[in-house]
Amino acid sequence: MAHALSETELLALVDRLADGQWHSGEDLAQAAGISRAALAKRIARLADWQLSVEARTGLGYRLPNAIERLDAQRLQAALPELRISVLTVTDSTSTQAMAAPADADPQVFLAELQTAGRGRRGRSWVSPFGAQLALSLAWSFDAIPPQLGALPLAVGVCCAQVLRAQGLAAVGLKWPNDIQVAGRKLGGILLEHRGEAGGRCRIVAGIGLNLCVPALPDDQVQQPWINLDEALRAAGRSPLSRNALAIELLRALHELFSRYGTGGFAPWAAAWAVFDVTRDRVVRVLQGEHGFEGRACGVDADGALIVEAAGQRHRLHSGEVSVRI
Repeated sequence: MAHALSETELLALVDRLADGQWHSGEDLAQAAGISRAALAKRIARLADWQLSVEARTGLGYRLPNAIERLDAQRLQAALPELRISVLTVTDSTSTQAMAAPADADPQVFLAELQTAGRGRRGRSWVSPFGAQLALSLAWSFDAIPPQLGALPLAVGVCCAQVLRAQGLAAVGLKWPNDIQVAGRKLGGILLEHRGEAGGRCRIVAGIGLNLCVPALPDDQVQQPWINLDEALRAAGRSPLSRNALAIELLRALHELFSRYGTGGFAPWAAAWAVFDVTRDRVVRVLQGEHGFEGRACGVDADGALIVEAAGQRHRLHSGEVSVRI
């Protein structure tokens, strides 16, 4: 009977290739204690994880880009206030977070590979192995927090502030949930919530950041996008550690959620205005099959986008519209 490859065996191969350098097939097979034929099967299986392994006679095998795998022990040691789970392959970190028991909150699910990541308005979110930072934070409030509709904006501010602190001065936010650099999407945010027994409110905040995503087929691309590595190079900065970035981002999110239940959006409103890429620009608002153009005038206290058109001011909520600059 053929041996079914385990996740542990495939991860061991990924780790040997993670430096992005050439490794001979003989060395890889010997390290794993397998034949060259068995190694070839493992290399082929990595395609299931959306890893494209280069092969060249006389050189061996390599990954096009180095990979820093998520380190669950390092993350948990740095973030003792959160319960950390690192998944190798999952459908969606938000699906896993929503299904997890609320009494374990606050808890975080991160993944090397998402097969069915969710974006806004039902869009899919492509998340190749090790090429993104894909995570979801589950948090339970004792009651519905004030200005719940503005919470995604505050999460965006957290992300932008962390990235700016790491040297990405050009980062901006497009209402309601896109993280951008020079008009190209760097990441996205999706919040889901549900009521709990006793009036509690449970939030799952899903975040995806492109770090070194390879070129994607046209049918998977819905708007111009950019990798963090590329954006940092353009700013004269070195790539960031994936684990270090996750730690900084989760620390900022923990602080935000700890305060939001009493303070609401007000402490984050001024910072949103700083990062807002739509403010004072002409935008096109799409509501189903209908649309109109107007001037974006920032957001109100509840996070609604204010658009001035034909002498009227419209308050737009993220579940109802799409906005294009």
